[in-house]
Amino acid sequence: MNKKFEEDILFSKFNVRTDLALESHQAVIEKEGPPELPGVRVQTEEEEGIIVTRIVVENDLGAQMMGKAPGNYSTLEAEGLRQHNRDIHERLAALLAKEVEWFLEKADLGPEDGVLVVGLGNWNATPDALGPRVIENLMVTRHLLEMSPPELRNGLRPISAISPGVLGLTGIETGEIIMGVVERTGAKAVICIDALASRSVERLCSTIQIADTGINPGAGVGNRRLAITEESMGIPVIAIGVPTVVHAVTIISDAMDLIEKGEVGGVEGEDIPEKVAFAIDPEVLMGKKEPVQQMNSGPSKQQLISEVLEPYMGTMIVTPKEIDQLIDEVSDVIAGGLNTSFHEGVSYDEVFKYLS
Repeated sequence: MNKKFEEDILFSKFNVRTDLALESHQAVIEKEGPPELPGVRVQTEEEEGIIVTRIVVENDLGAQMMGKAPGNYSTLEAEGLRQHNRDIHERLAALLAKEVEWFLEKADLGPEDGVLVVGLGNWNATPDALGPRVIENLMVTRHLLEMSPPELRNGLRPISAISPGVLGLTGIETGEIIMGVVERTGAKAVICIDALASRSVERLCSTIQIADTGINPGAGVGNRRLAITEESMGIPVIAIGVPTVVHAVTIISDAMDLIEKGEVGGVEGEDIPEKVAFAIDPEVLMGKKEPVQQMNSGPSKQQLISEVLEPYMGTMIVTPKEIDQLIDEVSDVIAGGLNTSFHEGVSYDEVFKYLS
């Protein structure tokens, strides 16, 4: 199924823009109400401060419901990731390592099969610099192992890494660069790390998603490039992403949902009439006109948002003000998890010695 078609279904039906399978599933459940979706399996585990959710989209029916390609999606959520909690960071890295190991085993990779790690994104734009930052802290070993006998490799996997930049910097599609490197190095799998878009401000830099369905660089901000998938690369592709931005459309949509539900604007203890809609136009939101309260009238939410944001703010995205520190800490967690999963000869306690 075409990824663009999937996302258009999700947006047209539920007015939701997100790269996270977990949020897609939640949106469908909230809007349509079924406790389970056909063709979709969900498993959730929780430990202190961390929630692990595994979603399997089994077939095209599940893909149409979710707006996500068939495959496996694991999501790690931890509020402590944004609260500079070192204990949470280390436990999250350990859980990430276990999830990555599961994906590598599912891809039938042997312990000595080489992996190419690709840090997607633009290192000049902090919210998009997650991939290159992870690469900086990755233990690359391919160049060393080629010259070492097997008995001296000590459980180290051949790892190579690149940060190819973006089309605007190189003039070359990222997917084309990866194809060339895979062909020359003989990598058996590709792991792509990229920044994602979320529909929830709370999930920014507090959620990590791992998936075996590949990735579309730039899709989260509407700048779709050549897909990096198993079909296009010829080898398994695992995508690791962290939401670092949220669409302005999403924030306004969520605010209007709260208004419709009567969860804002009232006095505590007072009953707020149900199904009250405000017939507001763009001039109302800009302070040029007073709103008129009417029952079940006014433009649709999607039309209203479109009129307010177009033509200047329709593509606006928002990121946390402390994004610099958050990117540094999240990239350390991902690099630590990858180093642990790649190299059996390196204990988890030793991993953070390699991180600044």
